[in-house]
Amino acid sequence: MALNEMFVGEIVTELLKQLNAISHKSCFCKSSADNLITSIQELLPIIEELKYSGVELPAFRQSQLNRFSETLRGGIELAGKVLESGRWNVYKNLQLVRKMEKLEKQVERFISGPMQAHLLADVHHMRFETMERFNRLEQRLDSMKTGSGRWVEEAVKRMEVEGDSNLGDFSGIGLELGKGKVKKMMIERDDLNVVGIWGIGGSGKTTLANEICRDNQVQSYFNNRILFLTVSQSPDLEQLRAKIWGFITGNEPLNYTRKSQCEWGSGPQALVVLDDVWSLPVLEQLIFRVPTYKTLVISRFKFPRRVVNEVYEVELLEEDESMSLFCHSAFGQKSIPPTANETLVKQIVDECKGLPLALKVIGASLQDQPEMYWINARKRLSRGELICESHENKLLDRMAISVECLKKKVKECFMDLGSFPEDKKIPLDVLVNMWVEIHNIDEEEAFTILLELSDKNLLTLVKDARAGEAYCSYHEICVTQHDVLRDLALHLSNQGEVNERKRLLMPRRDTELPRDWEKNADQPFNAQIVSVHTGEMGEMDWFHMEFPKTEVLILNFCSDKYFLPPFIDDMPKLRALIVINRGTTEATLENFSVFTNLANLRSLWLEKVSVPQLSNATVPLRNLRKLSMVLCKVSNSLDPAVLDLPQIFPHLSELVIDHCDDLVKLPLSFCKVNSLQSLSLTNCHRLRELPADLGMLKKLQILRLSACPELKMLPPSIGELVRLKYLDISECVNLKCLPKEVGKLVSLEKIDMRDCLQIVNLPTTAALSNLKSLQRVICDDEVFGQWRNLEKTVPNLHVQIAEKCKGITFFPRVDTTKRDQKGKGDTDNSVDGRLGSVDEMGDFGIGDTY
Repeated sequence: MALNEMFVGEIVTELLKQLNAISHKSCFCKSSADNLITSIQELLPIIEELKYSGVELPAFRQSQLNRFSETLRGGIELAGKVLESGRWNVYKNLQLVRKMEKLEKQVERFISGPMQAHLLADVHHMRFETMERFNRLEQRLDSMKTGSGRWVEEAVKRMEVEGDSNLGDFSGIGLELGKGKVKKMMIERDDLNVVGIWGIGGSGKTTLANEICRDNQVQSYFNNRILFLTVSQSPDLEQLRAKIWGFITGNEPLNYTRKSQCEWGSGPQALVVLDDVWSLPVLEQLIFRVPTYKTLVISRFKFPRRVVNEVYEVELLEEDESMSLFCHSAFGQKSIPPTANETLVKQIVDECKGLPLALKVIGASLQDQPEMYWINARKRLSRGELICESHENKLLDRMAISVECLKKKVKECFMDLGSFPEDKKIPLDVLVNMWVEIHNIDEEEAFTILLELSDKNLLTLVKDARAGEAYCSYHEICVTQHDVLRDLALHLSNQGEVNERKRLLMPRRDTELPRDWEKNADQPFNAQIVSVHTGEMGEMDWFHMEFPKTEVLILNFCSDKYFLPPFIDDMPKLRALIVINRGTTEATLENFSVFTNLANLRSLWLEKVSVPQLSNATVPLRNLRKLSMVLCKVSNSLDPAVLDLPQIFPHLSELVIDHCDDLVKLPLSFCKVNSLQSLSLTNCHRLRELPADLGMLKKLQILRLSACPELKMLPPSIGELVRLKYLDISECVNLKCLPKEVGKLVSLEKIDMRDCLQIVNLPTTAALSNLKSLQRVICDDEVFGQWRNLEKTVPNLHVQIAEKCKGITFFPRVDTTKRDQKGKGDTDNSVDGRLGSVDEMGDFGIGDTY
């Protein structure tokens, strides 16, 4: 019966119809739809043959086919949701992409399994192996199940804190012994002020450190006063020293001096963890000889006992532990499945030499690959030398096989990750914009690639506490990467002659541009991506370079002022420019006139800089689509007397102003940018007023005003935003009311108004009754009942009371001086029991609540 229902009845017919509609619509799931159409068409002849063979299937096999039939039924519903989903609902779209991929994989496995090869000839002959295939499929599907609407729990399923912690679900394997030894050094040995954890890259050093910091006994001993800092190869020592000293004294902004250390006699027990320390001189400047204060140092290098009193050497995994970790990554279970080649699996595990990162990444790369691919991988691994202290570079060659199986475009995206500094979180918005501009893909395909790299353990997705809601901005999610994997991306990118490389990258921060760049500057550089990572740069620090093919320029620096490189003039094809200051204060940009020639620029990201005054004469960015200003000083750039945004940005569709604390009033000129579809003014704590003519933005679909505590009213013209789909006024604690004109927003689908403490009354039900498209409202208790009354006239409306986030908290890391009022993501990571993975120079970070 299941066969007739599944393949002769309406299920497949309707599913193929929906998939064809998706394919012709060319929406974000087009690729999956095309693959599914091909797979199902290949499946039909096999089932037809089975149907007429007269074979009566056992009850269990029939049950399995019934389940597969239900999966296809679910595919019809899923396809319908894809066709109905709007483009701006980015997170819902991402969830749908993942679900379509899951459906695609399930059908592909059904076809590629024994049913395709043997079912036509003899169904009974292949019964056992086919059942095993179905069982594997069910286990994979079960492991991917998530709660309703919680796409982030699926997409960010391998979300860890830092560095080696992305070893994943098996973080407890092989750690108990080391954990016990290090705990004894810190808790039972009063004579040890500095303790170290040493091991090669990928051996699990940071995983061990995080397990220690989570330990109840350790937290109790240090009174929950634990600070976690990532140092890296190019640290800002002044900032790190200030953070540590402020943490020790309990006064975060305190400036450190030698005299102050001598005067500070004692205090409560405290622990500072210094992760990824690369040099002895740096370490010596970060150690404070203060009673009751201890330091835990994590490094690939052994330091002398006069500095680090005692060291624990991380031991590689034993044979059984290695097998469990590898099988979890390759098969989704702790042991070798019956259908796998046991000898081959053991040989590959043996070649990984007990290194957790190699086991995890190589295992994931071999998942679902044919046996011949496994054999080739074993041969390549066997040609490498033993992974040991003196041959750590050989790890890169071993890890390279995890990239070989990727599709060309996915591999290119992986290699792009080497363009960003070590131990830094990459805002998703930056990464997606870059991929869209240089790889000829849309945002939805960029998301798909991102998830594939995450599934292969080649990067880690990190979210803040509120990311994952529909319409949330991309910068609420970040990407991190193990430093060994970043080294692999650099290793693959830095091959060949410097002028011919596709990516021209600086591996770490330096005081000047690399000498081999200067040596070859007499010839054009053909790089598509150029990434510069320096300190302060003046006009004379640059030299002439030509970049006729460059489409992305990334400028990472750490200084109070920065002279923009003159060679931007020689980048005629530049499409995305990313300027990020990792320093403590906003940097002044000089040589802003280079923007004059950026006629093809489509995406501009400015972070922690003072934005120069914008005018039509200096910034004619005619093709700019996206402008993001994060942690910037913007008041000087938005002078209404000279600002003519429609002339400067005639095609701007998305504007983000986040954590810009000098923004008081949005100029009227913003309302004349007719092309604007998304406007985000978030965490702007001094923003008091929106233009009265906000309703002029007729194409606006997304309006985010979250965490603007000085904003007291919305202009009545908001009712003229007839295309608006999403309104976020969350954490606008002084907003007095929702204007009755909100009821005119006939396209509105979602309102987020959590923590709007002053709003206790809504417009009348009659005024809101035209919100026929409204599907979801997130609010507080005070107005919950009033919104519920609207459900009678708006049938698809779901009203939800805002819930407080618990457990792990993710937040954008900014200077505490910028957050004098509580805003989205505020977290004190030093003295109240939180362990924060603090970035070197205050960029986006993570905090764990224990």
